[in-house]
Amino acid sequence: MISSVTRLRVRAVWRLPMFLLRTMLAQRQVTRADGFYGGRLLVDSHNTYWTLTVWQDERAMKKFRGSGSHAKVMPALAEWCDEAAYTHWTSEGPSVPTWPEAYERLLTEGKFSRVNHPSADHVARRFPQPRLQPLIGQNIKPAYGGYPAA
Repeated sequence: MISSVTRLRVRAVWRLPMFLLRTMLAQRQVTRADGFYGGRLLVDSHNTYWTLTVWQDERAMKKFRGSGSHAKVMPALAEWCDEAAYTHWTSEGPSVPTWPEAYERLLTEGKFSRVNHPSADHVARRFPQPRLQPLIGQNIKPAYGGYPAA
């Protein structure tokens, strides 16, 4: 199994409607993706959005990443976001990791994506923990009824 976490911060409020529309389309795509076992979305403070997904293997994750709605939105993120980071790791089973575990992985193993207008935090390669109280997020489950997002 492969777990993946991403953190994106949208740099301007007026970019949020298109970002959220594209997020909704990618979410619909992921639920139907082969090898997707479950995930979570988290809306954080300051226009920051986290995704956490679990995949059968790296091939399934890359196939999703490089196709459909997700592939179409990726080039726009460099302009829309002023912070972007991700990492993925081998996990023990299909259970979706906790947000604290995902944050720790991102903190220790994270890679920063290229953004056209980086914030000072992006340049300094730092970011705060996700705000978990109050939690604004949701679990994502495979459309085919696979493993639950525990």
